[in-house]
Amino acid sequence: MCAGITVTYAEQVSGGYRVSEISDRSQYILKSLIELYIDGGQPVASRRLSEYSALSLSPATVRNILSELEGEGFVESPHTSAGRVPTTKAYRLFVDSLIQVQPIESENLDELKRQLDPDKSSQELVETASGLLSEVTHMAGLVTLPKRDQVILRHVEFLSLGDHRILVILVLDDHEVQNRVIYTKEPYTDVQLREAANFLNHQFSGQILSLIRDQLISSMKTDQEHMNRLMETTLAVAEKAFVQDEESDYVLAGQENLISEDDPIVIADIRELFQAFAIKADILDLLDRCMGSPGIQLFIGSESGYQPLDDFSFVTAPYGVAGDTVGVLGVIGPTRMAYDRVIPVVEATARELSAALDSARN
Repeated sequence: MCAGITVTYAEQVSGGYRVSEISDRSQYILKSLIELYIDGGQPVASRRLSEYSALSLSPATVRNILSELEGEGFVESPHTSAGRVPTTKAYRLFVDSLIQVQPIESENLDELKRQLDPDKSSQELVETASGLLSEVTHMAGLVTLPKRDQVILRHVEFLSLGDHRILVILVLDDHEVQNRVIYTKEPYTDVQLREAANFLNHQFSGQILSLIRDQLISSMKTDQEHMNRLMETTLAVAEKAFVQDEESDYVLAGQENLISEDDPIVIADIRELFQAFAIKADILDLLDRCMGSPGIQLFIGSESGYQPLDDFSFVTAPYGVAGDTVGVLGVIGPTRMAYDRVIPVVEATARELSAALDSARN
């Protein structure tokens, strides 16, 4: 693995198997087969392996090794071909033990730094990161929107719309302005709302939105007897104004890259995955499982436990603000992806997106 990249594997999802020990020669043949299959996308015959490897083995010897590997579940033979293809178990051994992750290419890193501009809003940064992941890897790039409870309040305004309705204007730390309409039990005058907003801006500007809400609610419960009219108004309005949407979402780019003429993934599998992208719930559940894992999280084929991803691999990494994880990004592609190149791209994108969001706060 490349220095500085932490990779967390999803073995607990795939049943917790431990790869059986195989000889160095068998590992070399398996590594060669996977490299050839990643490069060409076609089942690999023993004669091709014999020519490719540096072990000077005859096709007959290679066939015997492949038979042993097939018996141990590392390769399989498609019905229409004499060649072999790697299994999920083989890819797992390959990623765990047989490859050296390459550093991200300098021009790609420069492009990440240039496009992930701290002057952009968080929404723009997420959209940019998703597009960059797709552009650099030629696969589908996916980035969840930041968990809103982690954003910082810069300024708030309340405007009365009449009929117990109030327009809330929130200016956040990442150059984003949110407008929403809330409904209150009591009507409030413009003066009352202006005083409430001034109080919040004076007391809580620069603090995390969720903590402001918690502090206000706590004050309402513990100090209710001593509250004046200003505090009552502030608490009543802010309790509704600072409630953030719980539903998560993500930005997806480049899903068309998953349709490739030289890849054996059938159209039915692609269609099922695209439907999952549209519904979002199961994909978001998988992403939420990655939120607490540091570094790269890698699901190969059926390891995700999510059937539409059985023919794909999912490489993810968390990103954060001020050391707190606020989202996850990643790449979805065929199991025969070039892991040694994809992993550093995902890691670098998470790092640069975090840096941009951090800079936007200051």
